[in-house]
Amino acid sequence: MRIVVGISGASGAILGIRALQMLRAAGCETHLVISRYAARTIVEETEYSLQEVRQLASTSYAAYDLGAAIASGSFQTSGMIIAPCSIKSAAEVAYGTTSTLLTRAADVTLKEHRRLVLLVRESPLHIGHLRMLMQLSEAGGIVVPPVPAFYAKPKAIDDLVNQMVGRALELLGVNDPSVRHWPEGGSGDGNGNGDLES
Repeated sequence: MRIVVGISGASGAILGIRALQMLRAAGCETHLVISRYAARTIVEETEYSLQEVRQLASTSYAAYDLGAAIASGSFQTSGMIIAPCSIKSAAEVAYGTTSTLLTRAADVTLKEHRRLVLLVRESPLHIGHLRMLMQLSEAGGIVVPPVPAFYAKPKAIDDLVNQMVGRALELLGVNDPSVRHWPEGGSGDGNGNGDLES
């Protein structure tokens, strides 16, 4: 599989880094674009250098290289993930006002009817954000706020990151063995006592 990975300047740079690591482990070809602000966030929030993050990808592009392969719909991919996705990047994609390679590649993904998964990182959301995210969803984007799944019983921040990113990648058809799912067979304690008060 060939997946485009975008890392925007929202807090949560580790989400994009972990996506690259999981995609590499799954044998996927990755095409990376890091926004100008993400370059700063990576250094501020993680122990990775910008060069180390770029080396996780099969190919990496400059943020404003609108002549790059991923800016064209003729470049075949299986989809794109933006992790994390800032409100600014989401808005550019939602309304088609793409000014960088990251948002242009996302726009291309939508127009070619490929899967676009966006880990939108903002809270709280005002009415303008919510309307924009509705527009993005109506255009075909899959909005996946990175929220923790406590049923996975995380013991460390890494567990939370792996679960959130792994579930997002499943939407692109990529599975990671570290992702935990809700137990099959319904809820309950295993003794037929599944009636829970809401």
